[in-house]
Amino acid sequence: MSRVGRQPIPIPAGVQVQIEGQAVSVKGPKGHHQFRVPAPITVRRDGDQLVVERPNDSRGNRALHGTSRALLANLVKGVSEGFVRKLEINGVGYRAAVQGSSLTLELGYSHPVKYDLPAGVTAEVEKNVLITLMGSDKHVLGETAAKIRSFRPPEPYKGKGIKYAEEQIRRKVGKKNV
Repeated sequence: MSRVGRQPIPIPAGVQVQIEGQAVSVKGPKGHHQFRVPAPITVRRDGDQLVVERPNDSRGNRALHGTSRALLANLVKGVSEGFVRKLEINGVGYRAAVQGSSLTLELGYSHPVKYDLPAGVTAEVEKNVLITLMGSDKHVLGETAAKIRSFRPPEPYKGKGIKYAEEQIRRKVGKKNV
């Protein structure tokens, strides 16, 4: 049995879960999300926990079992606590600013880059170079962070660009005058 799939998902206080066939609806203080569980996998509520089960040990069912459990656990965590992703901007003259639901980045191009944040994602900027993205959907938050990073990925010589806060940039040695 899957090590991930067999673990029950605890439902924190303030989170409501409704199971209607293969559709699971999760509602909490940070938002509301729905998930459609793949056909052979079943979800049942056991007190204040969700249990994900599979009918047999076929290879496809084992893969779907762990994946479905992980996605449901992310939904429950997202509507109760939310997710946070941090980005850092390195480079002279590089900065960011938030105006409403739009992020404006100055990244050394001839024009500022404007990015409209998707619904459910909010951003905060500290010291013009630290971007904190927050949201209840882990998938959308990750895609948003990757899109912002793609505007100016970090380069290996001076480390200029946008990087994840926990990311390590492997630096290369530049040209040497012999």
